[in-house]
Amino acid sequence: MAEGRLADKVVLISGGASGIGFATAVRCAQAGATVVIGDLDDEKAQAAAAAHAALHALHLDVTDEAGWDEITAEVLRRFGRLDVLVNSAGIALNADIEHETLAQFRRVMAVNVEGVFLGCRAGVRAMRSHGGSIVNMSSVSGLVGGHNLAAYNASKGAVRLLTKSVALYCARKGYGIRCNSVHPTFVDTPMLRGLFTGRSEEEVARVQGALRAQVPLGRVAQPEEIADMIVYLASDESSFVTGAEFVIDGGLTAC
Repeated sequence: MAEGRLADKVVLISGGASGIGFATAVRCAQAGATVVIGDLDDEKAQAAAAAHAALHALHLDVTDEAGWDEITAEVLRRFGRLDVLVNSAGIALNADIEHETLAQFRRVMAVNVEGVFLGCRAGVRAMRSHGGSIVNMSSVSGLVGGHNLAAYNASKGAVRLLTKSVALYCARKGYGIRCNSVHPTFVDTPMLRGLFTGRSEEEVARVQGALRAQVPLGRVAQPEEIADMIVYLASDESSFVTGAEFVIDGGLTAC
């Protein structure tokens, strides 16, 4: 990770207090950016921001339309500009089409799809005068199906095509804003570990082994491995990249 790749850039990351979001915040700061962590968990966000002088924490509920207007206005007030938006906030639910409730489905869609929509809209409005980069967190679950991920599959597939729509719109308007999606497989994050809550040690070990067995490289990803791709998309090195999907899956979708 070369220093200075994101020098003078201001980055806003939703869900930046943990997991891929926090790893991205640290990587962006190491690359020279000023980074704002937007998160629903204020205590965790403040603790995350304390890890690096270039990190700043602000409250953000990604499903709150007014909240997006407020956080982008505050970023502009404090730092004068916004150059990069990373829509990293998301939730996962292990539920199939027969047993998932409508309330559960709507909650996943609210966070994973509506949150990204609101983020993209706020980011475009904040960056259209000078250009920038929007990176949306999708998943391999937005490319291939899973029998027990009805809402999650639907939400991540929606993020994939929303990204392309935003990219084409910004290109047509001449805004200089690029928009791309990132599609990881299983990543060692609190979200993944949360899917094991309530299971016995033996069952957790069995499921973890099954996950690793699906990945040709034989392991789950580390958050920093996903963050490094996001830094590339945030940087000027990717200046001719938009509307694209970046798969980071250890070869899973090549099978």
